[in-house]
Amino acid sequence: MSLLALRQMTANKKVFTFLTAIFCASFVFFFINEPHAFAAMISGSDNPGNIAEATGGETSFRAIARKIVDFFLFFLGLVSTIMIIYGGFLYITARGEEEQAKKGQKILQYAVIGILIILISFALVSTILGAGSGTEPGAGGGA
Repeated sequence: MSLLALRQMTANKKVFTFLTAIFCASFVFFFINEPHAFAAMISGSDNPGNIAEATGGETSFRAIARKIVDFFLFFLGLVSTIMIIYGGFLYITARGEEEQAKKGQKILQYAVIGILIILISFALVSTILGAGSGTEPGAGGGA
C-alpha cells in the first residue's frame, strides 16, 4: 500500500471518528434538555395524563412529531455545517493538487445542496403539521 493511500485512510478514519463523536454528543445534549425523555415508558397502566407528563407536557401527536423532526433536521444541519468546514479545509490545503481541490469542491457542493434540502424539508414539515391545527402560519393574534 502506498504512503498516500495510507495517509488517506488515516484521514478518513479521523473524519469518521469526529463525526461519530458529534453524533453521540448531539444525542447527549438532546436528552439533557429533555428531562422527561427517559420516563417515556409505555405500559398497560398509561393513560393520556401519564403520556403527557412523560413527553414534557405535549399531548398532541403533531407536537411530538414536530419535536422529533426538528431534532433530526438540527442534527443534519450540524453535519452539513461540519462538511462545509471540512470541504473548505480540503480545498484550501490542496496546495496545487488537482484531485484534492476537486474533492473539496465536491464536498462543498454536496453540503450546500444538503442544507438546501434540509431547509426545504423544514418548511414542508412546518406547513404540513401546521395545516391541520386551524391556525395560519405567522398569525399573531393582533388587533
